[in-house]
Amino acid sequence: MKKAQYLSLLAALVLFAGLYFGFSTKPSSQKVVERSRSTQGESTAFRTLRENAQSTLNATQSTQIAELEQQISSAANETERIGLLKRLSGLWYSFGNIPVAAGLAEQAAELENTAEAWSVAGGNFFNGLVAAQDPTIRDYCASHAVKAFESAASLAPDKVEHRVNLALVFAENPPPDNPMKAVLMLRDLESKYPDQPSIYNALGRLAIKTGQWERAIERLEKARSLDKTNPNTPCLLAKAYEGAGNTTKANEFASICNAR
Repeated sequence: MKKAQYLSLLAALVLFAGLYFGFSTKPSSQKVVERSRSTQGESTAFRTLRENAQSTLNATQSTQIAELEQQISSAANETERIGLLKRLSGLWYSFGNIPVAAGLAEQAAELENTAEAWSVAGGNFFNGLVAAQDPTIRDYCASHAVKAFESAASLAPDKVEHRVNLALVFAENPPPDNPMKAVLMLRDLESKYPDQPSIYNALGRLAIKTGQWERAIERLEKARSLDKTNPNTPCLLAKAYEGAGNTTKANEFASICNAR
């Protein structure tokens, strides 16, 4: 994002950046090498995931994948390639391999570069993170989910849901040096956007995760008062009331959840 700056303040801003963030002492050639290694590492990680996943496919599935991959390699233009990557991502998702589906959604997002495409990729990575048990796969999905939701937020800064989703990634995979990062992000968002139901849904999720049932109910009822059409809120409320021992309310919201 471009930012206009007054020429007279440029020197002061540069000085502030140096004092606050620290100047890099690495030569530019070293930075290029490090970026190259990082890119190669990410490419290798995805390639390994895909190769491992391919070994689990049956003959019919392998044929479907191979046909789409061939179409992608011979795509006439970028628009066609994006569409085919999305189809391939969906196919992998239907086969139950979410990390590979997410990696392909990310490739489509890199080409399309829209908030919506990045949000889809982030959602896939988040689902892969939640489903995975392997620490390596969880770290892969978490880091890429962060990248995807940060990209979506930068392209659509007025849509608070992207930052809420980013906080949920940190809630699922807390940074070792800042385990409360998700809560702090959501509280900050709550202070800025007090009428956004997605924030209260996210806070409710965190409360459920930690067994704070009454707090979860309070936040989720707030979300429902702001938006009764949100399909996630009744499902979360059913869990919260069940945890609190209120069977009547739990069944009431479970019925609403199942009806959607």
